[in-house]
Amino acid sequence: MPISLNLKDNEYEYKGVKEVRKVARGIVLDDKGNVAIHTVSRDDIFCKQTYYETPGGGVDKGETYEQALLRECDEELGYEVEIIAYVGEVNDYYNLIGRENHNRYYLCKLKNKRGVHMVSKGDSFIKKTEYLPFDEVISLFEKQSDRLVAGLVKRRELPIIKEAKRIFFSL
Repeated sequence: MPISLNLKDNEYEYKGVKEVRKVARGIVLDDKGNVAIHTVSRDDIFCKQTYYETPGGGVDKGETYEQALLRECDEELGYEVEIIAYVGEVNDYYNLIGRENHNRYYLCKLKNKRGVHMVSKGDSFIKKTEYLPFDEVISLFEKQSDRLVAGLVKRRELPIIKEAKRIFFSL
């Protein structure tokens, strides 16, 4: 049964929702079963912070979640990927900017290398991408700050990573 979470933002004051954004994210595995994980560093309206996050991004008009994920992985990882399984969805909120996110997560594997070509403002926050074993990725998220954006991302990503690991090892 896929995960379904609805997470509130307890970091910033709620002032209503101005935008609903659809987001596609991947738990992307290399040929050794290691997980792609971004190190993200930002210094903006949210905060100055470095944290970990899975590949993915917004669904453009006319795209499905799956199409958006394939495009985002091509941009951020430089690979064509194959979707293996649906992991679940997490609805979360960024009160500071009045945004509600509808995140859908998929377990994927790398296929053909194409070359990274980051295009969005969010891509500029990605400082590096590593491929690490599931347990190491879980440990990174468990150690990640519980505050500010890092905390919001941790609450969203950690349960999904654990579920993706369960799915992967049951295939």
